[in-house]
Amino acid sequence: MEIIKVKNLCKNFKVKTKEPGLKGSVKSIISPSYREIEAVNNVSFQVEKGEILAFIGPNGAGKSTTIKMLTGILHPSNGHVEVAGFNPSKERKRLSYRIGTVFGQKSQLWFHLPPLDSFNLLGNIYEIDKNKLKKRIEFLKEIFEIQELMDIPVRKLSLGQRIRCEIAASILHEPEIIFLDEPTIGLDVVVKQKIRDLILKLNKEEKTTIFLTSHDSGDIEQLCKRAIIINHGELVLNESIKDLKHNYLNKKVISIKYDEPVKLMDNNFKVIKNKEGSVKVEVDTSKNDIEVILTNLISKGKVKDITISDPPLEDVISHIYKENKEVGRNAVNS
Repeated sequence: MEIIKVKNLCKNFKVKTKEPGLKGSVKSIISPSYREIEAVNNVSFQVEKGEILAFIGPNGAGKSTTIKMLTGILHPSNGHVEVAGFNPSKERKRLSYRIGTVFGQKSQLWFHLPPLDSFNLLGNIYEIDKNKLKKRIEFLKEIFEIQELMDIPVRKLSLGQRIRCEIAASILHEPEIIFLDEPTIGLDVVVKQKIRDLILKLNKEEKTTIFLTSHDSGDIEQLCKRAIIINHGELVLNESIKDLKHNYLNKKVISIKYDEPVKLMDNNFKVIKNKEGSVKVEVDTSKNDIEVILTNLISKGKVKDITISDPPLEDVISHIYKENKEVGRNAVNS
């Protein structure tokens, strides 16, 4: 069953332009000129009820604009949107009872109040019965392990503690869909995993549909079964995480610090940097065993430090975008 339906969605903005210099400034005030920007261009997709979907793309790709249209904050220029059976731009108030949101640094918790006060205020806003609200808060305190945080002002909580409370607050009214924007940004590895576990638990126990944006490939690989990639306002890719991992998320970056400079010549990896004992190589794990590569690299000299990481997700998305554009050009020329 589809809980989100998006068809031929478009959003254009008029932006004031200004010529350089003093004359341009005066002219822009007296007789302003505008140009139109396509923030979202003919985007179509569906989300199944109970699905955890990754909606990803580089900064400025159109992600936030799309989400704002899905939640009713912005009205589309063209196209059709249906979320939980509602038209967001026409039925925003009714839709708000069916969705929850956690957007970046925009907190829904009152900064100087403890989370419990915010929960009670939100309960009144959502018109939740007092007894039901009390039971719901007790349930959320247990599932999110925030019992000891409920009487501490939000400003004194760590980022990881605040994010747990933010997600709990966003599902206080038992929404069918929750929009999570970068829920693990700025968190250390241990806390990131904790937040991921909570998201999975929420999805499993309450069948909540999760609409996730993230620049962390770990979030996407561990949480989602499908990813939609958007770039320059256009839908670039819509496929399973399994296929995405096989085709695109198959590279690792190994950074090593040696005691002294080393020489590297190996066709099984790509040398990105080799300067004064500081080495960085890229390995395609679909073609090479990373353990074999590590053994080889360690044998080259005395190792002072070593780390393994994923390439930046924006690099992966950029590669996919360029590849799809190339396919499109070839199809037109053939």
